[in-house]
Amino acid sequence: MYRVCAVEYRHSGIAPFPAQAVDTRNAIRYVKLHAKEYKADANQMYVGGDSSGGHTAFFSQLIKNDTNIYPGPDAGVKGLISLYGALSVMLEDGMPSTLNHHQPDSPEGMEMGGADLHHNPELCRKMSVECNISENVSLPQVLMFHGTKDRTIHPKVSVVVYEALKKYHKEVQLYMLEGADHGGSEFFSDKVLNIMEAFLQRIVSAS
Repeated sequence: MYRVCAVEYRHSGIAPFPAQAVDTRNAIRYVKLHAKEYKADANQMYVGGDSSGGHTAFFSQLIKNDTNIYPGPDAGVKGLISLYGALSVMLEDGMPSTLNHHQPDSPEGMEMGGADLHHNPELCRKMSVECNISENVSLPQVLMFHGTKDRTIHPKVSVVVYEALKKYHKEVQLYMLEGADHGGSEFFSDKVLNIMEAFLQRIVSAS
């Protein structure tokens, strides 16, 4: 049996990056504080999300120094799941359906407070997962899925992040779903759900 919590976090129209990840970190701390009330195991928590939620899930574990409104528990989890995550803005064709790519009113520009990312590569690196991974960065085990026909977030985005994780010896699995677009029933098939279940159970067994 699993307890599932849907995290409400400030979107880019309210607060710029990394507010979304900070809110998620505080949500994790809150759940840990109330684990007994929710009949949950505070030591066996996972975080995950789809599209921009995958980006938020990753940065909830990459960011370490944040505004902690629940002192006591840490914000670390045992595993991380990303479904067709919007994980990077470093690729020119990373968001093929976004006509205003990198401009101040683009999704990524809005996330950085309305910045023109064409002229600010440092901000691009700051919000791209693969640019924030190194040998010394600790991450939980990662499970990733991406459709090969994704027209919103190019599947190469997940591949680039996967390769960076492997380069720095992080535990990661990536599944490319043949013909799948940005979301859809393919990501909730029995096969995919069984992979997720095995991922979660393997971590529990190893603890």
